[in-house]
Amino acid sequence: SGGAWKLLSGLREGQTQVDHPQMDDVAYWCHPIDVHFATKGLQGWPKLHVQVWHQDAFGRTELFGYGFCHVPSSPGFHQLECVTWRPLGSWQEQLSQLFVGGGPQLLSSDLIYTGADRYRLQTCAMGTVHFQLAVLLRNFDRYGVEC
Repeated sequence: SGGAWKLLSGLREGQTQVDHPQMDDVAYWCHPIDVHFATKGLQGWPKLHVQVWHQDAFGRTELFGYGFCHVPSSPGFHQLECVTWRPLGSWQEQLSQLFVGGGPQLLSSDLIYTGADRYRLQTCAMGTVHFQLAVLLRNFDRYGVEC
């Protein structure tokens, strides 16, 4: 969230549990996002930032993907799809990742959503995170904000 947004309750960031799917390629999380913000302006509307990590057969964890999506600006129940991606790196890094694990990571998480220098990165798609999100707005109409 931007400078006009103040966190009143809840956690700004967190980590979910690990899921180790046995039957298919879908991992299920049931991690509540329960935050309450107050704002004096609409600039910097909240976004959801996602980092997906993978645990290999040897118990090593590695970054699997980055993603972000905007919190809807209308009240109600929303189903969101957050596409994820990861940096590819050079062919040497890709070969090393195949045999040793690991892989390139972003130095600054701002690149996830700003796109400032992201145009120089070679990336690959890494799947989709699905959110079920309920948004409640209070007093927006009092200040002339139509949602």
